[in-house]
Amino acid sequence: MAAAESDREVPSALCNASEFLDFSAKDTALKWLQVTDLPKEVYQHLACYVPKIYCLGPNLNPQSEELLAQLLLQAPLEWYLCGEDPSTGLAKLEQSNQPSQLCGHVFKVGEPTYSCRECAADPTCVLCMQCFLGSVHKEHRYRMTTSGGGGFCDCGDTEAWKKGPYCQKHEPNISDASQEDPLAHLSADMIARTYNVFSIVLKYAVDMLTWEKEDELPPGLEPPERGDTYYCMLFNDEVHTYEQVIYTLQKAVSCTQKEAVSFATTVDRDGRKSVRYGDFQFCEQAKSVIVRNTSRQSKPLRVQVMHSSVVAHQCFALKALVWLGHIISYSDALRRILCQVGLQKGPEGEYSSLVDTLMLCDSKMWKAARNVYHQLFMSSLLMDPKYKKLFAIQFAKNYRRLQTDFMEDDHERVVSVTSLSVQIFTVPTVNYERLQSDYVKDDHDREYSITDLSVQMFTVPSLARMLIVEENLMTTIIRTFVDHLRHRDLQGRFQFERYTAQQAFKFRRVQSLIGDLKYVLISRPSEWTDKLREKFLEGLDSFLELLKCMQGMDPVVRQVGQHIEMEPEWEAAFTLQMKLTHIISMMQEWCATDEKVLVEAYKKCLTALTHCHSGFTDGEQPITLSMCGHSVDTIRYCVSQEKVSIHLPVSRLLAGLHVLLSKTEVAYRFPEQLPLSELSPPMLIEHPLRCLVLCAQVHAGMWRRNGFSLVNQIYYYHNVKCRVEMFDKDLIMLQAGASMMDPNHFLMIVLSRFELYHIFSSIDCKKRYNRENSNKDLLQQNNTLIEEMLHLVMMVVGERFSPGIGQVQGTEEIKREIIHQLCIRPMAHSELVKALPENENKETGMERVIDSVASFKKPGVTGRGLYELRPECAKQFNLYFYHYSRADQSKAEEAQRKMKRQNGEDSALPPPVLPPFCPLFASLVNLLQCDVLLGMLGLVLQWAVEPIGGHWSESMLQRVLHLIGMALLEEQQQIESSSEDNDVTFNFTLRISRPGEAPSNPPSILALLETLQNAPHLEVHKDMIRWILKTVSGIKTMRKRTATSPVSDSGGQSQEETLRDKDKAERKRKAEMARLRREKIMAQMCEMQRHFINENKELFQQSLEELEASTSSSLDPSPVSPVA
Repeated sequence: MAAAESDREVPSALCNASEFLDFSAKDTALKWLQVTDLPKEVYQHLACYVPKIYCLGPNLNPQSEELLAQLLLQAPLEWYLCGEDPSTGLAKLEQSNQPSQLCGHVFKVGEPTYSCRECAADPTCVLCMQCFLGSVHKEHRYRMTTSGGGGFCDCGDTEAWKKGPYCQKHEPNISDASQEDPLAHLSADMIARTYNVFSIVLKYAVDMLTWEKEDELPPGLEPPERGDTYYCMLFNDEVHTYEQVIYTLQKAVSCTQKEAVSFATTVDRDGRKSVRYGDFQFCEQAKSVIVRNTSRQSKPLRVQVMHSSVVAHQCFALKALVWLGHIISYSDALRRILCQVGLQKGPEGEYSSLVDTLMLCDSKMWKAARNVYHQLFMSSLLMDPKYKKLFAIQFAKNYRRLQTDFMEDDHERVVSVTSLSVQIFTVPTVNYERLQSDYVKDDHDREYSITDLSVQMFTVPSLARMLIVEENLMTTIIRTFVDHLRHRDLQGRFQFERYTAQQAFKFRRVQSLIGDLKYVLISRPSEWTDKLREKFLEGLDSFLELLKCMQGMDPVVRQVGQHIEMEPEWEAAFTLQMKLTHIISMMQEWCATDEKVLVEAYKKCLTALTHCHSGFTDGEQPITLSMCGHSVDTIRYCVSQEKVSIHLPVSRLLAGLHVLLSKTEVAYRFPEQLPLSELSPPMLIEHPLRCLVLCAQVHAGMWRRNGFSLVNQIYYYHNVKCRVEMFDKDLIMLQAGASMMDPNHFLMIVLSRFELYHIFSSIDCKKRYNRENSNKDLLQQNNTLIEEMLHLVMMVVGERFSPGIGQVQGTEEIKREIIHQLCIRPMAHSELVKALPENENKETGMERVIDSVASFKKPGVTGRGLYELRPECAKQFNLYFYHYSRADQSKAEEAQRKMKRQNGEDSALPPPVLPPFCPLFASLVNLLQCDVLLGMLGLVLQWAVEPIGGHWSESMLQRVLHLIGMALLEEQQQIESSSEDNDVTFNFTLRISRPGEAPSNPPSILALLETLQNAPHLEVHKDMIRWILKTVSGIKTMRKRTATSPVSDSGGQSQEETLRDKDKAERKRKAEMARLRREKIMAQMCEMQRHFINENKELFQQSLEELEASTSSSLDPSPVSPVA
């Protein structure tokens, strides 16, 4: 301690040591049993003895304090409670106790925890080492982690485990009357005495820990004698650094650096530390130096000059809470009485119980106090199912305030009561808003906040569901979150660009609420009630309000001329997107479990999207596009000149719900309940298409002057952490829109957004393209954009491995991901896991399917084991797999061609056979045979035939050949699965065999391919062209065979022919059902188009008659024309 302190006198502990020797805990307890006002008597005892035991000078003596406290303070309480010698009474209680089947072991920091990946309800369900080793889960796939401290073992909790909830130690005994009230084992006198002691001790502890006066004590605790002895108490925060505190202490209390480091360490660990002891003036002097030295750049360190008797009582208050935790460990009955005492309403009514008082004062307490009462909550309230529920309700009621306090607090969440949410909200059965409000204001990390207890409650399915229904928890959490992000632009969207340091600090803290929402949603309901539907949809409304604030945030404009001067802020928006990724997925999963909820959610999401777009036009000028005999009305919009945003969560949520309508078959069974007539396909695709065009233009080098912020955004857009709810959903939305549009119209809009329409629509495309592209950079840009546009068409038609889009099982998607990763090269387990998206439980699903697509090659003496692709899976390789980066695609192509050469095969990499679309998306295949696409394909082939001017690239040709291959395989599949030739509506071979129309009369696509087969400059593509021509020949042969097959005499049919006929009839029946479904959906789509045009007459000048004429001309099998 400082030299200045050592000269001052330290008051003697007690004038007369005989006072200790003469003291009898038994006599004191007997005296208490006789009095009428027990609280007053106990308070007088504490007022007398606590200041004589604790805080007697600058250097504390913990061993002496502990001994004296046990003798003078705790022993009388134990004698009173037991009514006999505590060693005997407590032993009897322990013997008669029926221990809980819950383990409840509280984890220390760094202690190992185990979670079963097969049986745990969610990743927050963990076992201590002892329970894990005695459970069935040690034989399963499990995850081992180290605890951050504060959670407890879930052994014995049946809601935490799908099977094997008990270890051998906690297995329930069938003969025990496990539901019997534990209080039945106690006498009425014992219950009354326990209730008295717990009420007094808990109230005393709460009063002292929440006491804010530095120089006074609560009524009844004033000491008989009061000296002029004070402590200068320094409190910690998470704002000032160690160096600042050490430097300040050296100046303030004239201590050595070693002493200052010791002070700073204790302050950081316990939350406060006395740095000076003496009279008031002496301590006040140190306080003013500390405040002055730490207030220059930020708010000053918190320092209080506190009377020694106040500090003494606060020290014993902590010991009293620890003592309560120790006493209730002897008996579940005592635990239940303490819970009753803690939750009993005070005289002020609601929110006045002792538990409420502790929670709502959480952000004002120091770390050690928070930790002690959190531990008591966990060993009492959270260990009793009945009181856990009651505590959860109070927690939810206070949630908003708690979280707000936490965000203003400067402590980490682990010290906050809000961290208990995982203990509550993951229970699928709390003032949450106030708790969170306090946490935001708090300056400590969440691990020290009461809000950190949310995990203990929100992760229990029954509790979480009860809190959604009764306390509207979902809505509360989301609104609390939105309320704390107040920085918006004129359109009401979040704006992170000009965040101050304080706002950035609050933004980091407010993210803990997303974790709480994840806990609440982590367990999906198997049964829905009307009330649960109502409250979930109410929560969804709030969630859509949040997503609307994100829709279109952080827009970018292409920089031309000079490079951008300052990199714009982009990380905050992506941080928010990443945090919400699993929430959005979980919302969709909840919707998928109930048809009524799904339909209502779809309607709400569509309304939100319409509101975001404020109508279709966004104020842009309407234009008409014409090409290959088709016309479409759209708007004039250039991605390279206007604002465009990569953040479109409302659109993407609607895309996910649209797929669920197909996957759950709601779209086919209840079409009348869906707002399909309100859908405007051009509106649905507009913003996702802009986003994909932005990516294409970035790849083409058009946005180089926008710096790294945009490059990083594009990277994360495609990254495995974000793509499921970003890139993938944008593609799905394009598929949904295209399935409801005339394919020619869709492709013209795509060309317009890619800024390629002028290239493909002019009368003499080739001349115009040559004239406009004398600039080599512009030529290269356009070539890249054409490549990207063709790739987009491939993805729209070819990506059908998600259940609901294609007729596939859920495992097909993950199989395909693994296959395409292993097509690049053999990979280790860890590499594969990193390349696959995780769900909310941090599972990829890889283990379920890996053995069916790969074989494991064990490591040698050095190195590591690798998974290698099974040879039979190589045929599923798609060179243009949508999750490949350019580098991945190049490596995979090289690896697959090398493998083919080794097997003595040609080097062609034809597209794989694809599963059929679900009926809602079935019309997408017509993109492959529509006039506009055929015109584009023919034009690129013409450029390749006459390789001059550089207005085409081999990569472009490769994509065209791939698209032709996709169309041929589609036709081949339809012929094979149809019963008669006239069932096949897909007629690609016929269309590519016809030459184009006047005035240019271009040759047919088939003729161009035959010409290219002999072109010397296309040696690398000859195998692929040969495969295409061979497939065309095979399809023509199949058609002829089907058309000329003779009708055999039914009487002479063999058994094999009969079976074949039955199979053929079944296929025909299925084809007929599919045709009827397609017709029904197409009728709905026509109705949608009519409705949209009627709603926008002033915008779209084209009349309904012209639209019908256009539609009929597109259905007419006229010759293919690549030009208008």
